[in-house]
Amino acid sequence: MEDSREVKKKVVIVIGGGVAGSVVAKTLQDNADVVLIDLKEYYEIPWASLRSSVEPSFAEKSVINHWDYLPNARIVTSAAVNITRNEVLTAQGCLIAYDYLVIATGHGGTDARTRTEKLSHYRTEHQKIKSANSILIVGGGPTGVELAGEISVDFPDKKVTLVHRGSRLLEFIGSKAARMALDWLASKNVEVILGQSVDLNSVSDGVYRISGGETVTADCHFDCTGKPMGSSWLRETDLKNSLDIRGRLMVDANLRVKGHENVFGIGDITDIPEIKQGYMAQKHAMVAAKNLKLLIVEGKESRLAKYKPAAPLAFVSLGRKEAVAQIFCMSISGHIPGMIKSKDLFVGKMRRQLGLKS
Repeated sequence: MEDSREVKKKVVIVIGGGVAGSVVAKTLQDNADVVLIDLKEYYEIPWASLRSSVEPSFAEKSVINHWDYLPNARIVTSAAVNITRNEVLTAQGCLIAYDYLVIATGHGGTDARTRTEKLSHYRTEHQKIKSANSILIVGGGPTGVELAGEISVDFPDKKVTLVHRGSRLLEFIGSKAARMALDWLASKNVEVILGQSVDLNSVSDGVYRISGGETVTADCHFDCTGKPMGSSWLRETDLKNSLDIRGRLMVDANLRVKGHENVFGIGDITDIPEIKQGYMAQKHAMVAAKNLKLLIVEGKESRLAKYKPAAPLAFVSLGRKEAVAQIFCMSISGHIPGMIKSKDLFVGKMRRQLGLKS
C-alpha cells in the first residue's frame, strides 16, 4: 500500500533580506520550509537608492515587499538576536528551529520598517534636495560619487560639494577609474575636497567645519560614509568563534561557515577576498542555494559547488546616462558603461530575477 504521508520539508532560516538573502529565499521557497527573518518588511535594490532620492517614483519599482516575491515562505519582521546549533531567537522572543541557516545580514540598514515608510523617506529626501541651493556630500566612495552625479544631472543649478577623507575618490577601484570620476564631477561643477573629514556635529547656521580648518557652507548634507558591518550581534552567539578580527564571517569554498556544517554565510558579511558589491552577493546566493538544494534533496556533500572569488569588475553611475567602469585592468567612462548600468540601474533585471514584472 502506498504511503500517502507527506514528507516534512527541511526548515531553512535566512537572516537578512538584502541582495543575497532575498535571492536565496526566492530560490529555495519551493524546496524547503523557508523562513526569512528581516527587520524590514521589504527588499530594496540597493544600487537604486540614490536615484530614488532625486526621483522618488523610481522607488516604486526598487522597493519590493518581501511577500510579493516570497509567496511560499514565512516572513518574520524582527531582528535575530541569538543563534544556537539548531535554533534562532528573534528580538520578539520567537524561537525558531532550523535544519539549515543562512546568514546574510550585510551592512547596517535603514530605519524604515515598512515599504510605505521607505517611499515617504524618499519623498522627503527629494524635497530636501529640491529646496536646497547648496548641498554637502560627505564620503567619496561609490555612494557619495553616485549621489553627487544624480544631483548634478537632475539639479544642475545646485551647488554641490563633496568632501572625502581619502587621497582619491573610489578607493576600492583603480586610480585611473577614480580620476575619470573626479574629472566628470568637475565638468558638472561639483567641488571635490580630498584628504579632509567633516565634523557633522559642529554645523551651525549651515556652516560645516572640516579637518583642515576651513569651512563649507551648505543648506543640507548627506552622510555617505560606510555603514558598519551587520555582524556585531553574532559575537554573543554560537557563531562567535567563526568571526575574524574584522568581524567578518569566515566561510569555506562551499560558503559554509567554518565550524558549522549546516550554516552558510553570504554577501558582504563574509571574509571572501573580493570587492563587496551587490552582483557578487548575488553570486554567493546562487552558489549557497545550489548547495542547499543538493543537501536537502540528495543529502550529498560530494557534489557541492565551490565559490571562486570574482575578478575586479565595478560600475559607478555618473548621472542617468554615463558611468565609469573598471573591467579587469581596463578603465572606461562615458555613455558605453552608462548604457549598461545607469539607464535603469539593473532594476528590471533584478525584478525579473525575483519573478516580478520588470
